[in-house]
Amino acid sequence: MNAPRGTWRLARLESLLDFSLALAGPRREAEVLEELVQRAVGALDAARGVAVAVSPAGEPVLAANVAWPLALPDAAQLLAALGGPHLRGEPLRLRGGVAGLAFDELLAAACLWRDELFGVVAVADKEARGGRASFDEEDATLLRSLALLAAPAIASARELEEAQRRRELLEEENRTLRAEVSGEGGLIGESAAMRTVLERVRRVAPTDVTVLLRGESGTGKERVARLLHSLSARAAGPFVALNCAAVPETLLEAELFGIERGVATGVAARVGKLELANGGTLFLDEVGDLSPALQAKLLRVVQEREVERVGGRQTVRVDVRLVTATNRDLEAMLARGEFRSDLYYRLRVVEITLPPLRQRREDIPLLAHHFVQRHARKLGKGPVALTPSALEVLRHHDFPGNVRELENLLEAVVALSQDDRLTAEDVRLALGASGPVAVAGDRLEDVVRSHVLQTLARCQGQRSRAARELGIDRTTLYRMLVRWSATSDAHRNAPTLTAAGRRSDRSRRRR
Repeated sequence: MNAPRGTWRLARLESLLDFSLALAGPRREAEVLEELVQRAVGALDAARGVAVAVSPAGEPVLAANVAWPLALPDAAQLLAALGGPHLRGEPLRLRGGVAGLAFDELLAAACLWRDELFGVVAVADKEARGGRASFDEEDATLLRSLALLAAPAIASARELEEAQRRRELLEEENRTLRAEVSGEGGLIGESAAMRTVLERVRRVAPTDVTVLLRGESGTGKERVARLLHSLSARAAGPFVALNCAAVPETLLEAELFGIERGVATGVAARVGKLELANGGTLFLDEVGDLSPALQAKLLRVVQEREVERVGGRQTVRVDVRLVTATNRDLEAMLARGEFRSDLYYRLRVVEITLPPLRQRREDIPLLAHHFVQRHARKLGKGPVALTPSALEVLRHHDFPGNVRELENLLEAVVALSQDDRLTAEDVRLALGASGPVAVAGDRLEDVVRSHVLQTLARCQGQRSRAARELGIDRTTLYRMLVRWSATSDAHRNAPTLTAAGRRSDRSRRRR
């Protein structure tokens, strides 16, 4: 009597061990439930069984069965009969039937993990040689053990599925973002000038050569750099951008090359942009602003593919594609000895020049519609449209700040408008013009000058603030003021405003 009983217990222990081994490794939730109900029915000699997974709210979300077809609504009735989400403790017994299914006896156990209910497993009608038998306490212990083993496996399966879902969401977002900066999503235009740029980008992107982007401020040089990256073999790697003109020279070296801990009091180690871009693309905007010392260090990186952090003694290998941009005249800087010729030729393997907006006016309607819809969504407005008269005003505006200025202007137009039709007056209001915008070709320069000088006057001569409002940088604004100061019409105003800007800048520095 004892020997068969001992053999029977050993078989059950082996069943538990086999079940735990079967749950090892990543498993889907449905697979865990199927394994659970199969083991429970087999080990307990039951006629039928079911395993139901429940949500954190206690609702059935998945079911697996053996000889017991049970839909999720029926599973909800079963859970309610067993105590619902409050099912805890020792296995429960039911007699008579539930959810339209009759049985003599049902034994159920909760799948608990860290005091959270993940599911229920139930078996019905134990079979024996003489017919039916009752489930005993050892049967209840075995079923409870199976349920407790399954619970963490269900939890892990859910975490795995959630991680998979998040990965797929990130991949989809990544595809969307790449679509926005690749093809025509990031560079909008059908003009011959833009088609030439896009064709050159498509040709050079798959290669690994260094590219120099030329063009005025606001023409979209960073968008082109992102497009080069997204169409290259490095698309899965990082894209890192650094504006060399936006970082003080004393900090630029550490920002670009990194710095070791302890170089100065309180300085922590930091990885530079070149190391961050390893395996991907580094975009250096305004590369013409680099000091001679930094030019020499960058040349070594380009030649040797090695980086030495500030205060460091060890070199770090980097695999980076370099894309640089500038709106400065590098050739004139070469002639003056302000830019290294060896670095210039290293950076200018392929050159792509982006045309200013005034040279591709036929693209203005496309860009305008794109920006209007984007900012209408951003501001929570319904569909809006530009009237033909508004487009005519935009077509004849010179846009010294190029595409960036156009976008900023249209954001203001959308924000200020009180109708779903954006008119010429809405555009003029955003431009700040006091009268009709001149559209004749020989008066465009006067319109631009009037707009810039009015903006500068409204900003009380503060060139930095005016440049931000115009969507251009201070260097461009300064060059415009110098050019206009030489003309008879602007000679009386430009020096005064420029001087006001200098006084304002000096007062801010003193403060």
